[in-house]
Amino acid sequence: MQVAAYGAKSATSDIEPLTIERRQTGAHDIAIDIDFCGVCHSDLHMARNDWGVAMYPVVPGHEIVGRVTDVGAHVKGFKPGDLVGVGCMVDSCQSCPSCDEGLEQYCENGMVGTYNGDDKVLGGHTYGGYSGKVVVNEKFVLRVSDKLETKAVAPLLCAGITTWSPLRHWNVKKGDKVGVVGLGGLGHMGVKFAAALGAHVVMITTSAAKGEDAKRLGAHEVLVSKDADAMAAHTGSFDFLLNTIPVKHDLNPYIALLKRDATMVIVGAVEPLEGFHGAGLIMGRKRIAGSLIGGIAETQEMLDFCAEHGITSDVEMINIDTINNAYERMQKSDVKYRFVIDMKSLKAAA
Repeated sequence: MQVAAYGAKSATSDIEPLTIERRQTGAHDIAIDIDFCGVCHSDLHMARNDWGVAMYPVVPGHEIVGRVTDVGAHVKGFKPGDLVGVGCMVDSCQSCPSCDEGLEQYCENGMVGTYNGDDKVLGGHTYGGYSGKVVVNEKFVLRVSDKLETKAVAPLLCAGITTWSPLRHWNVKKGDKVGVVGLGGLGHMGVKFAAALGAHVVMITTSAAKGEDAKRLGAHEVLVSKDADAMAAHTGSFDFLLNTIPVKHDLNPYIALLKRDATMVIVGAVEPLEGFHGAGLIMGRKRIAGSLIGGIAETQEMLDFCAEHGITSDVEMINIDTINNAYERMQKSDVKYRFVIDMKSLKAAA
């Protein structure tokens, strides 16, 4: 079926109206009318081919919330009218060790991205949530609680799970001293989750001006990384660091903050990082690790935790025809803290 969408036809073109093909609802599929779609920095990177892997047209969007309109003959547990979400992936092999452990994001045969992945049904590549409808295998559809503000749920499907997964994997718990490095789309969720898990949360930022907002989000302290004396006072005191900085940067000052045997997890910078001094790790048996989104079961756990604790993203709503302006603002960090597209605007623009 043909569906209205917005996407990029080349690395240098704007995001513009397109018509895309969606498959009919298969036996194990769920068809969804998209109500809201979050805007992720990855959308911009892929549209502009910053990673060199884009397949055009690129229809971005992997923070999708909407209502079920149709279910396949073998689908159980979902029905038309249900509020659901779709995150960063829509398929995986379902047979490798990672998939068997519920870690589909690390599928050893390659998970299928919600956009720009290999479409195993129609051929070609997948199209994301900057569109009116999507059809997804039931195993990759998530239940969303009506307790939450629906529009503010969308970024949980990427920014939320990207920060939740490492906090859970490294067992952040009540009383731990946790530093969240960088206050943006990822960082603001990291602060909310770490605080809700009972940690003592320190927002680590280059900008003192962000301190008040960080405390509103749940941070107990603010550490300005440009303040050498303040950084020195926190040396060797953190149980865990969640590093959300999205660009190349110096890791050495943050390594120094870790306790012995503590870990800093990189979730933001999908690009080469500056070199760091090995002694910073060796002398304290410290670790630098990475983490990619989360598996489906873990994402459902995160959504359920959010419903229990009333956690959503801080969002600014936009219409689809302003997406190019939103990209420009996003590059300038001019959003608190995530853009979300009201997909009613797509219908109005059609």
